[in-house]
Amino acid sequence: MEILHRRRERDGSRCPAVPGACNADDWPAHTVSDSTAGSMTFFRVHLDRGRNAHAAMEEASEDLYEIAQALLDPATGYHTNEVGELLECSGSALLVMDRVTLREEWRGRGLGEILASEAIFRLTPGCRAVACAPGVSDLSTDRLRNKAEWDHVTAKIARGWEQLGFLPYRDNVFVLSSTSLVLEEQRGQLRQRLVELGAASAATRA
Repeated sequence: MEILHRRRERDGSRCPAVPGACNADDWPAHTVSDSTAGSMTFFRVHLDRGRNAHAAMEEASEDLYEIAQALLDPATGYHTNEVGELLECSGSALLVMDRVTLREEWRGRGLGEILASEAIFRLTPGCRAVACAPGVSDLSTDRLRNKAEWDHVTAKIARGWEQLGFLPYRDNVFVLSSTSLVLEEQRGQLRQRLVELGAASAATRA
């Protein structure tokens, strides 16, 4: 799914009134435009639909296979006994947060965590857990060729997901129980943060 930034701008040439008098948002002098700020990719993996989910994730991608290796029993395709003991029996599917990518100009503000929390909140019904493997998906930045900087950025990403309630489980795979209250508690704070970011952005354009 794309992450879109919607902007409302006033075009004085379209104002039917006295120039400068069109200040209300619903005046025809205002135009709306969307620009792409990034994208998110989630997978809902059904563990009870007949096909072995472990095998399906192995075939789909290396990233999904990494998560399957940590959480699922290869023979049955269900959560391993160890994982099952960590999760409440709520839902049956596994939601995988595969990618949350922002364009470079939108990074560094905590926006990824804000948007991911909203997506997870909407997608978790019917899921027993959410899983991810924190890492850098955009390899175009030269500074990340330095291992120390790579490790620093990766650790920062992991801390952001831990803020949402994800817990490190095994081999860089993090798990969030769908019944965790941390996400709900953090969601209100993150929404307020989004309001503050919007106000700051509007002030810079004023």
